[in-house]
Parts: sequence; C-alpha cells; structure tokens
Amino acid sequence: MARSTFSGPIISGDQRFSPVRNIGYTDLVQSALLDFSVTTPNTANYGGGSGVFVNSNNIPNNSAVIYTPQSGVLSNTGPTVASAPTADATGTIYRGAVFYLPYSCNITDVIVDVGTLPTDGSVTANSIQPYVSNNFATSTGVYATMAAITSATRGTATYVGTQLPYASATLQDFQNPNANTQPTWFSQVIVTLKITNTGLTTPTSGQIEVTIRYNQLDMNIGNTTTYPYGNFD
Repeated sequence: MARSTFSGPIISGDQRFSPVRNIGYTDLVQSALLDFSVTTPNTANYGGGSGVFVNSNNIPNNSAVIYTPQSGVLSNTGPTVASAPTADATGTIYRGAVFYLPYSCNITDVIVDVGTLPTDGSVTANSIQPYVSNNFATSTGVYATMAAITSATRGTATYVGTQLPYASATLQDFQNPNANTQPTWFSQVIVTLKITNTGLTTPTSGQIEVTIRYNQLDMNIGNTTTYPYGNFD
C-alpha cells in the first residue's frame, strides 16, 4: 500500500455551501507506547530514562527534544532547547511523551492507558499523575488537567479555565529549528507522568500508552476573500 503525507487540514462533508454547510475536520492521532523495560533509544516502545522523554515521530520511539516555548516571538537563532526533565529521585520518577503539532490545533482528547504499573522490581508505583502542557510540567499544565491514575486503567483529560482556549487553538510554541526553511510554527504538547511511591527507584518494567487526538484547523476558514468556502467547479 502506498503512503503519503498531506500538508494542511483535512476536512470532509457533502454540503460545501449555504448556512447548513456540514463540512467538518478529520480526527488526527499521535501516540507513544512507553515500555520501561526498553532502555535503548530508537527501539520499539522505548520508555525513556532519567531526564529523557520520548516521541514516536521517527518510529520507533526516540529521545525527544523539548523546546522552550517562544510565545509566538520569532528568533533569528531559532528555538532554544529547554532544560531536561527532573532526574530520577527515590520516590518520584518523571517520564513522558512529547508530541509536535501544527500550531492552532484543537485538542479533543488526551488519553493515558496504563497496561501495567511501573515497578523497579521491588516497589510498584501507586500513583501516576499526568500533566499536559507545552513544556515539562510538575503542576497543572497549560493544555489540560488529568486526575492521578492509581491502577491499570485509562485516564482522560478535561479542559478548565484558561486551558480551554489553548486546547481549542494550540499555541505557537517553537519555530522550525531547520535554518534552511522559512520560519514556521509548531505546537508542543508534552504529557509529563509523575510516577510515585515510597522507595520507588528507576522503573525496570511497566507499560503506559499516551495518545493525543486533535484536529488541524484551517487558519483561513471564514474568510471568503482568501479562502472561498467552496470550489469553483
């Protein structure tokens, strides 16, 4: 089967015109399965390590680059790599997944599925607190709020207060780091997992899948001068 990458929002429907136009956006998904028994980057289901989060963009998982959010301000030198996530400490472990999105996406779901709780072989985590933000976070995130997960189950996000506008149109977090291209903006969604229990050290097993579902919105929709609603056919 052939594969291709489409650049731009994907919309579908059968009524392109009139006040009852029914065009909608297509759901898009990115996900990463973190298996803490896998400790080698660029290996299937690599789970990260102390101070290292992962992304699955290169398939399989690789060590992610986390950028300092630029708040929409272009820089002649491009984005700045942020400080690494907090290193492992007895009782508190941070792991996470980094997702790069086109900016101004609408986040519809953030899902954390715990298949097996992380364990170091003698101590098993009794709490996994996810934070959904545009940087490594240790408290309520910019994009969503999630309750702590205490068993092998699914956790889902809610959007409250100032999070809702940002989740509805993700921020201009960093510009394209490739200096040979025209500056373009990315949104950076980071799901930080705070994994805790008394005496817990670096986990050697456990599986957690992190999924983000979103729509890439059309930045010109509604402007009939630059983007007419229908095709001229």
